[in-house]
Formats: sequence, C-alpha cells, structure tokens
Amino acid sequence: MADILHRVGIKSTPAEVYTALTTAEGLAGWWTADTEGDGSDVGGVLRFRFGAGGFDMKVDELVPGKRVQWEVIDGPEEWVGTHVVWDLDQVDDYTIVLFNHQGWKEPVEFMYHCSTKWAVFLMSLKSLIETGTGAPDPHDVKIDNWN
Repeated sequence: MADILHRVGIKSTPAEVYTALTTAEGLAGWWTADTEGDGSDVGGVLRFRFGAGGFDMKVDELVPGKRVQWEVIDGPEEWVGTHVVWDLDQVDDYTIVLFNHQGWKEPVEFMYHCSTKWAVFLMSLKSLIETGTGAPDPHDVKIDNWN
C-alpha cells in the first residue's frame, strides 16, 4: 500500500478549517465548484465533479476541530476503497493540517499526478481561509495533460 502525505499550516482556528472540510459550500470554495452532498454527518455522501471526472466520498469519521475522514466509494479505480484523512491541530497561530490519502494499492503514475494536485488544492484551502478566495476547479492550477 502507498499513501499521499502533506502538511500545511493555515493561519486560522481548527474550527474554521473543519467547516471548510465538512460543508458543501466550504469544499466548493477550495476543491471544486461542483460539490454537492452532506459532509457534516457520519455516513453522509459528498459528490465532487471536475472537468476530467469525479469522486463520491462517504464520511467515515468526524471529530469537530480535529479530524475528518472519508472513504472513496466511487470514482477512478485507483481511488475506490482509499481513505482521505485530515488531522487538525492548533500550533501557535496556525492550524496544522496533516493530510493523508491512504490505501493506494501501488504508486502508479496517476498517484504522482494526484499527489501534486492534492498539494495544489491544499494551497487553495489555505488561500480560501486566509484571504477569503480559494482556487477550486475549474480555476485551479493545471499541472499536466490530465486536467
């Protein structure tokens, strides 16, 4: 198994970051403008659509201000069955986000692409919270011919 791991500090409270990870409005502000569903209850399903395709995530775990975990239930074969985990911790003036997209069967080329895109979108999350403006799809940085 292989995982995508990132760490980013956001000048904000964990509650603010948690809201951006658990509401359709918050998620649409930094990941993809085409976001629907319920991210605020365990068992809820979020639907994310991009120009190149999409993903459905089931909310597995919620600890307000501390942790959000999703299971990918629909999307590209490489993603289905993986988990996306956000651990939040307040350190000084920052909420430290430890991001983990875990359970990839193997580090295929698509994983390289997704790792870079997760970094791009984590910076969009940071920008949304710190400045009020994120860069969700379709306004994100395009990194290659897959998007």
